[in-house]
Amino acid sequence: MRKKYSEESPVGDVLKLFVQQNKLQAGINQINIKEAWKDMMGSGIANYTQDILLKGSVLHVSLTSSIVREELTYGKQKIIKMLNEDLRADVITDIVFR
Repeated sequence: MRKKYSEESPVGDVLKLFVQQNKLQAGINQINIKEAWKDMMGSGIANYTQDILLKGSVLHVSLTSSIVREELTYGKQKIIKMLNEDLRADVITDIVFR
């Protein structure tokens, strides 16, 4: 049963409640991660990126270049930290480059 609010609420609170009740956060995170990846990694890496998929808390990134994949593997923890800071939540715990 849904709660009815008799008093006024800020729009931000109502939207957070709507997202929480309809379990939309996973889809929102998926979209936000794709945007954050392009912003953080730049157009050079984005050109080699085929697909980005969040499964649970593991980010799966498909790349077209084995050289780029190897280079990104070295900075995996830094990438996780940067993406989580951009998302303002600890959404990603690991990255799998393929």
